[in-house]
Amino acid sequence: MRGARTIDAGAGALLPGLIDTHLHVQARAALESCGHWGVTTALDMATPRPRETLSLRHRDGLTDLFSAGYPAVAPGSGPITAMGYPDHIAVPGPEAAEAFVASRARDGVDYLKILVEPAGPAGMSAFTPETVTALVRSAHSHGLKAIAHATSAAAYQMAVEAGTDVVTHVPLEAVISADLARRVLVTSPTLVMMRGIQTAVGSRLPLDYENARLSVRRLHEAGATVLAGTDANGDPSAPFSPPYGEAMHQELRLLVDAGLSPVEALRAATVRPAEVFGLADRGVIAVGRRADFLLTDDDPTTDIRATTRIRHVWSGGIQLR
Repeated sequence: MRGARTIDAGAGALLPGLIDTHLHVQARAALESCGHWGVTTALDMATPRPRETLSLRHRDGLTDLFSAGYPAVAPGSGPITAMGYPDHIAVPGPEAAEAFVASRARDGVDYLKILVEPAGPAGMSAFTPETVTALVRSAHSHGLKAIAHATSAAAYQMAVEAGTDVVTHVPLEAVISADLARRVLVTSPTLVMMRGIQTAVGSRLPLDYENARLSVRRLHEAGATVLAGTDANGDPSAPFSPPYGEAMHQELRLLVDAGLSPVEALRAATVRPAEVFGLADRGVIAVGRRADFLLTDDDPTTDIRATTRIRHVWSGGIQLR
Protein backbone atom coordinates (compact mmCIF):
# COMPACT_ATOMS: atom_id res chain seq x y z
CA MET A 1 0.00 0.00 0.00
CA ARG A 2 1.43 3.38 -1.03
CA GLY A 3 2.45 5.50 1.95
CA ALA A 4 2.08 2.64 4.42
CA ARG A 5 4.49 2.50 7.32
CA THR A 6 5.80 -0.73 8.84
CA ILE A 7 6.24 -0.85 12.61
CA ASP A 8 8.29 -3.57 14.26
CA ALA A 9 6.26 -4.57 17.32
CA GLY A 10 8.97 -6.92 18.55
CA ALA A 11 7.66 -8.84 21.55
CA GLY A 12 4.79 -6.39 21.96
CA ALA A 13 1.08 -7.06 21.60
CA LEU A 14 -1.34 -5.38 19.19
CA LEU A 15 -4.81 -5.06 20.70
CA PRO A 16 -8.07 -3.55 19.49
CA GLY A 17 -8.56 -0.05 20.88
CA LEU A 18 -10.22 -0.15 24.29
CA ILE A 19 -13.89 0.77 24.78
CA ASP A 20 -14.93 2.50 28.01
CA THR A 21 -18.61 1.65 28.43
CA HIS A 22 -19.30 4.19 31.16
CA LEU A 23 -17.93 7.69 31.52
CA HIS A 24 -19.14 11.29 31.43
CA VAL A 25 -17.69 13.66 28.84
CA GLN A 26 -18.18 17.41 28.66
CA ALA A 27 -14.92 18.57 27.09
CA ARG A 28 -12.47 17.63 24.35
CA ALA A 29 -9.68 17.22 26.91
CA ALA A 30 -11.45 14.17 28.34
CA LEU A 31 -11.33 12.44 24.97
CA GLU A 32 -7.71 13.45 24.43
CA SER A 33 -6.81 11.81 27.75
CA CYS A 34 -8.76 8.70 26.80
CA GLY A 35 -6.86 8.42 23.54
CA HIS A 36 -3.50 8.82 25.25
CA TRP A 37 -4.31 5.77 27.37
CA GLY A 38 -5.55 3.59 24.51
CA VAL A 39 -9.29 4.12 25.00
CA THR A 40 -10.42 4.74 21.42
CA THR A 41 -14.19 4.54 22.00
CA ALA A 42 -15.99 6.33 24.83
CA LEU A 43 -19.63 5.74 25.77
CA ASP A 44 -20.86 8.84 27.59
CA MET A 45 -23.59 7.82 30.04
CA ALA A 46 -25.26 11.19 30.68
CA THR A 47 -24.31 14.82 30.45
CA PRO A 48 -25.88 18.04 31.77
CA ARG A 49 -24.76 19.77 28.56
CA PRO A 50 -25.78 17.47 25.73
CA ARG A 51 -25.27 20.00 22.96
CA GLU A 52 -21.59 20.35 23.82
CA THR A 53 -21.10 16.63 24.38
CA LEU A 54 -22.92 15.53 21.24
CA SER A 55 -20.85 17.99 19.20
CA LEU A 56 -17.72 16.02 20.14
CA ARG A 57 -18.92 12.79 18.56
CA HIS A 58 -17.05 11.10 15.73
CA ARG A 59 -14.21 13.59 15.31
CA ASP A 60 -11.16 12.48 13.30
CA GLY A 61 -8.03 12.11 15.40
CA LEU A 62 -10.00 11.89 18.64
CA THR A 63 -11.43 9.06 20.73
CA ASP A 64 -14.76 8.16 19.10
CA LEU A 65 -17.65 9.32 21.30
CA PHE A 66 -21.23 8.09 21.74
CA SER A 67 -23.66 9.69 24.20
CA ALA A 68 -26.92 9.27 26.10
CA GLY A 69 -27.50 13.01 26.37
CA TYR A 70 -29.84 13.83 29.23
CA PRO A 71 -30.64 10.86 31.52
CA ALA A 72 -34.10 9.89 32.72
CA VAL A 73 -34.37 10.95 36.38
CA ALA A 74 -37.16 11.37 38.91
CA PRO A 75 -38.28 14.82 40.11
CA GLY A 76 -36.06 16.16 42.89
CA SER A 77 -33.38 13.52 42.34
CA GLY A 78 -29.66 13.99 42.87
CA PRO A 79 -28.73 14.99 39.31
CA ILE A 80 -31.25 17.84 39.43
CA THR A 81 -30.53 19.02 42.97
CA ALA A 82 -26.74 18.60 43.02
CA MET A 83 -25.29 17.85 39.57
CA GLY A 84 -26.51 20.66 37.35
CA TYR A 85 -29.19 18.85 35.35
CA PRO A 86 -32.27 20.95 34.46
CA ASP A 87 -35.65 20.45 36.13
CA HIS A 88 -37.42 19.89 32.83
CA ILE A 89 -35.83 16.49 32.23
CA ALA A 90 -37.57 14.94 35.26
CA VAL A 91 -39.97 12.10 34.44
CA PRO A 92 -42.79 12.22 37.03
CA GLY A 93 -44.43 8.93 36.08
CA PRO A 94 -45.01 6.31 33.39
CA GLU A 95 -47.35 8.60 31.48
CA ALA A 96 -44.43 10.96 30.80
CA ALA A 97 -42.00 8.28 29.61
CA GLU A 98 -42.78 8.39 25.90
CA ALA A 99 -42.49 12.17 25.64
CA PHE A 100 -39.12 12.10 27.41
CA VAL A 101 -37.71 9.33 25.23
CA ALA A 102 -39.07 10.91 22.05
CA SER A 103 -37.30 14.14 22.99
CA ARG A 104 -34.02 12.31 23.49
CA ALA A 105 -34.47 10.54 20.16
CA ARG A 106 -34.92 13.94 18.48
CA ASP A 107 -31.68 15.04 20.15
CA GLY A 108 -29.99 12.19 18.29
CA VAL A 109 -28.74 10.27 21.34
CA ASP A 110 -27.19 6.84 20.90
CA TYR A 111 -28.99 5.09 23.81
CA LEU A 112 -31.10 5.96 26.87
CA LYS A 113 -29.73 6.21 30.41
CA ILE A 114 -32.16 5.63 33.30
CA LEU A 115 -31.25 6.32 36.93
CA VAL A 116 -32.87 3.42 38.74
CA GLU A 117 -32.82 3.68 42.51
CA PRO A 118 -35.53 3.03 45.11
CA ALA A 119 -36.78 5.91 47.23
CA GLY A 120 -34.62 6.63 50.26
CA PRO A 121 -32.09 9.06 51.74
CA ALA A 122 -29.27 7.79 49.53
CA GLY A 123 -31.37 7.18 46.41
CA MET A 124 -30.49 9.28 43.37
CA SER A 125 -34.04 8.89 42.09
CA ALA A 126 -37.29 7.39 43.20
CA PHE A 127 -38.77 5.87 40.08
CA THR A 128 -41.56 3.36 40.48
CA PRO A 129 -41.12 0.04 38.67
CA GLU A 130 -43.92 1.11 36.34
CA THR A 131 -42.02 4.24 35.30
CA VAL A 132 -38.81 2.32 34.64
CA THR A 133 -40.70 -0.26 32.58
CA ALA A 134 -42.41 2.48 30.56
CA LEU A 135 -39.06 4.16 29.87
CA VAL A 136 -37.52 0.89 28.72
CA ARG A 137 -40.44 0.13 26.41
CA SER A 138 -40.33 3.61 24.92
CA ALA A 139 -36.57 3.37 24.42
CA HIS A 140 -36.93 0.09 22.57
CA SER A 141 -39.77 1.48 20.44
CA HIS A 142 -37.37 4.22 19.30
CA GLY A 143 -34.59 1.73 18.57
CA LEU A 144 -32.55 2.73 21.63
CA LYS A 145 -30.96 0.47 24.21
CA ALA A 146 -31.94 1.18 27.81
CA ILE A 147 -29.00 1.49 30.20
CA ALA A 148 -29.72 1.44 33.94
CA HIS A 149 -27.80 3.15 36.74
CA ALA A 150 -28.20 0.84 39.75
CA THR A 151 -26.04 0.90 42.87
CA SER A 152 -28.16 -1.26 45.18
CA ALA A 153 -29.59 -4.76 45.05
CA ALA A 154 -33.12 -3.33 44.99
CA ALA A 155 -32.22 -1.13 42.02
CA TYR A 156 -30.64 -4.10 40.23
CA GLN A 157 -33.85 -6.06 40.77
CA MET A 158 -35.97 -3.20 39.41
CA ALA A 159 -33.71 -2.76 36.38
CA VAL A 160 -33.75 -6.46 35.52
CA GLU A 161 -37.51 -6.77 35.90
CA ALA A 162 -38.04 -3.73 33.67
CA GLY A 163 -36.01 -5.33 30.88
CA THR A 164 -33.09 -2.91 30.70
CA ASP A 165 -30.34 -3.95 28.32
CA VAL A 166 -27.32 -3.08 30.49
CA VAL A 167 -27.07 -2.51 34.24
CA THR A 168 -24.22 -0.23 35.32
CA HIS A 169 -22.41 -0.16 38.68
CA VAL A 170 -22.69 -2.85 41.34
CA PRO A 171 -23.88 -2.74 44.98
CA LEU A 172 -21.55 -1.85 47.83
CA GLU A 173 -23.94 -2.57 50.69
CA ALA A 174 -24.36 -6.31 50.01
CA VAL A 175 -23.45 -9.06 47.56
CA ILE A 176 -26.23 -9.57 45.05
CA SER A 177 -28.06 -12.87 45.37
CA ALA A 178 -27.28 -15.87 43.19
CA ASP A 179 -30.85 -15.79 41.86
CA LEU A 180 -30.57 -12.15 40.80
CA ALA A 181 -27.13 -12.74 39.27
CA ARG A 182 -28.59 -15.44 37.03
CA ARG A 183 -31.13 -12.92 35.68
CA VAL A 184 -28.65 -10.17 34.78
CA LEU A 185 -27.69 -10.35 31.11
CA VAL A 186 -25.14 -7.52 30.82
CA THR A 187 -23.37 -5.48 33.49
CA SER A 188 -20.80 -2.68 33.47
CA PRO A 189 -19.83 -2.76 37.16
CA THR A 190 -17.43 0.23 37.20
CA LEU A 191 -15.37 -1.33 39.98
CA VAL A 192 -12.84 1.50 39.97
CA MET A 193 -15.66 3.92 40.79
CA MET A 194 -17.20 1.67 43.44
CA ARG A 195 -13.82 1.29 45.15
CA GLY A 196 -13.37 5.05 45.03
CA ILE A 197 -16.80 5.64 46.58
CA GLN A 198 -16.08 3.20 49.38
CA THR A 199 -12.79 4.96 50.09
CA ALA A 200 -14.41 8.40 50.01
CA VAL A 201 -17.57 7.83 52.04
CA GLY A 202 -17.39 4.27 53.37
CA SER A 203 -16.53 5.45 56.88
CA ARG A 204 -19.88 7.27 57.05
CA LEU A 205 -22.05 4.66 55.33
CA PRO A 206 -22.32 0.85 55.52
CA LEU A 207 -20.44 0.29 52.27
CA ASP A 208 -17.82 -2.36 51.52
CA TYR A 209 -15.94 -2.72 48.23
CA GLU A 210 -15.61 -6.45 48.86
CA ASN A 211 -19.37 -6.73 48.26
CA ALA A 212 -18.88 -5.16 44.84
CA ARG A 213 -15.98 -7.46 43.99
CA LEU A 214 -17.86 -10.58 45.05
CA SER A 215 -20.96 -9.43 43.16
CA VAL A 216 -18.94 -9.23 39.95
CA ARG A 217 -17.51 -12.67 40.59
CA ARG A 218 -21.03 -14.01 41.10
CA LEU A 219 -22.35 -12.27 37.98
CA HIS A 220 -19.46 -13.59 35.90
CA GLU A 221 -19.88 -17.13 37.17
CA ALA A 222 -23.63 -16.93 36.49
CA GLY A 223 -22.94 -16.14 32.84
CA ALA A 224 -23.60 -12.40 32.68
CA THR A 225 -21.68 -10.46 30.05
CA VAL A 226 -19.30 -8.21 31.99
CA LEU A 227 -18.19 -4.96 30.35
CA ALA A 228 -15.35 -2.64 31.31
CA GLY A 229 -16.44 0.86 32.33
CA THR A 230 -14.89 3.42 34.65
CA ASP A 231 -17.45 6.18 35.36
CA ALA A 232 -14.64 8.66 34.68
CA ASN A 233 -16.00 12.16 35.20
CA GLY A 234 -15.04 15.74 35.89
CA ASP A 235 -17.96 16.45 38.21
CA PRO A 236 -16.97 18.24 41.44
CA SER A 237 -20.16 16.98 43.10
CA ALA A 238 -19.28 13.32 42.49
CA PRO A 239 -17.92 11.34 45.46
CA PHE A 240 -15.01 10.17 43.30
CA SER A 241 -13.68 11.05 39.85
CA PRO A 242 -11.74 8.28 38.11
CA PRO A 243 -9.21 9.78 35.65
CA TYR A 244 -10.12 9.61 31.97
CA GLY A 245 -8.33 6.82 30.14
CA GLU A 246 -5.97 5.85 32.92
CA ALA A 247 -8.86 4.48 35.00
CA MET A 248 -9.60 1.88 32.33
CA HIS A 249 -6.35 0.09 33.15
CA GLN A 250 -7.27 0.12 36.83
CA GLU A 251 -10.67 -1.32 35.91
CA LEU A 252 -9.11 -4.15 33.94
CA ARG A 253 -6.96 -5.13 36.93
CA LEU A 254 -9.98 -5.02 39.24
CA LEU A 255 -11.97 -7.23 36.87
CA VAL A 256 -9.17 -9.79 36.95
CA ASP A 257 -9.12 -9.55 40.73
CA ALA A 258 -12.88 -10.23 40.67
CA GLY A 259 -12.44 -13.49 38.79
CA LEU A 260 -12.12 -12.71 35.08
CA SER A 261 -9.05 -14.01 33.29
CA PRO A 262 -6.81 -11.42 31.60
CA VAL A 263 -8.24 -12.43 28.22
CA GLU A 264 -11.81 -12.11 29.53
CA ALA A 265 -11.01 -8.68 30.96
CA LEU A 266 -9.59 -7.56 27.61
CA ARG A 267 -12.69 -8.83 25.86
CA ALA A 268 -14.77 -6.83 28.34
CA ALA A 269 -13.09 -3.71 26.95
CA THR A 270 -13.13 -4.64 23.25
CA VAL A 271 -15.27 -7.23 21.50
CA ARG A 272 -17.97 -7.59 24.19
CA PRO A 273 -19.03 -3.92 24.31
CA ALA A 274 -18.86 -3.78 20.52
CA GLU A 275 -21.33 -6.67 20.40
CA VAL A 276 -23.64 -5.30 23.11
CA PHE A 277 -23.83 -1.77 21.69
CA GLY A 278 -23.99 -2.82 18.05
CA LEU A 279 -20.62 -1.34 17.13
CA ALA A 280 -19.92 -3.84 14.39
CA ASP A 281 -17.01 -1.87 12.96
CA ARG A 282 -14.73 -2.21 15.99
CA GLY A 283 -13.73 -4.36 18.96
CA VAL A 284 -11.59 -6.77 16.96
CA ILE A 285 -8.63 -6.54 14.60
CA ALA A 286 -9.85 -7.63 11.18
CA VAL A 287 -9.89 -6.51 7.57
CA GLY A 288 -12.63 -3.95 7.03
CA ARG A 289 -12.93 -2.90 10.68
CA ARG A 290 -11.97 0.47 12.16
CA ALA A 291 -8.24 0.90 12.62
CA ASP A 292 -8.44 1.36 16.39
CA PHE A 293 -5.29 -0.17 17.86
CA LEU A 294 -3.31 -0.27 21.07
CA LEU A 295 0.29 -1.48 20.83
CA THR A 296 1.84 -2.52 24.13
CA ASP A 297 5.42 -3.50 24.91
CA ASP A 298 4.38 -6.69 26.69
CA ASP A 299 1.59 -9.26 26.51
CA PRO A 300 -1.48 -8.39 28.65
CA THR A 301 -3.12 -11.74 27.94
CA THR A 302 -0.77 -13.22 30.53
CA ASP A 303 -0.26 -10.13 32.72
CA ILE A 304 -3.08 -7.58 32.64
CA ARG A 305 -0.73 -4.93 34.02
CA ALA A 306 0.95 -4.83 30.62
CA THR A 307 -1.90 -2.71 29.21
CA THR A 308 -0.26 0.35 30.77
CA ARG A 309 3.03 -0.24 28.96
CA ILE A 310 1.76 1.55 25.87
CA ARG A 311 3.95 2.18 22.83
CA HIS A 312 1.42 3.50 20.30
CA VAL A 313 -2.32 4.21 19.94
CA TRP A 314 -4.35 4.68 16.76
CA SER A 315 -7.98 5.83 16.47
CA GLY A 316 -9.60 5.46 13.08
CA GLY A 317 -6.16 4.96 11.57
CA ILE A 318 -4.79 8.21 13.02
CA GLN A 319 -1.90 7.85 15.45
CA LEU A 320 -2.68 9.43 18.81
CA ARG A 321 0.46 8.31 20.64
